[in-house]
Amino acid sequence: MNINYFLILALILFSIGVIGVLLRRNAIIVFMSIELMLNSINLVFITFSAFLGNITGQIFVFFIMTVAAAEAAVGLAIIIALFRNKETINIDEINILKW
Repeated sequence: MNINYFLILALILFSIGVIGVLLRRNAIIVFMSIELMLNSINLVFITFSAFLGNITGQIFVFFIMTVAAAEAAVGLAIIIALFRNKETINIDEINILKW
């Protein structure tokens, strides 16, 4: 297959993630959109790694997946704590850090 197909797919996935972060106000949807953007970046790294015959891109993907798992765990813990305090996960209604 041609490398352009994978790059176009990664661009579409990244664009959907950016639109989800910018337009949605639900914190869980925002985190899912961030994960979608990270997965599109992983697709680009794997594509270039396979195209160039180099394993460096796959090593970067491993580290990105580790950071994404930690981000998801910490982010969901924060969302649960905010939901217990404010009883909402709408980003506009959470103003706990404002004076």
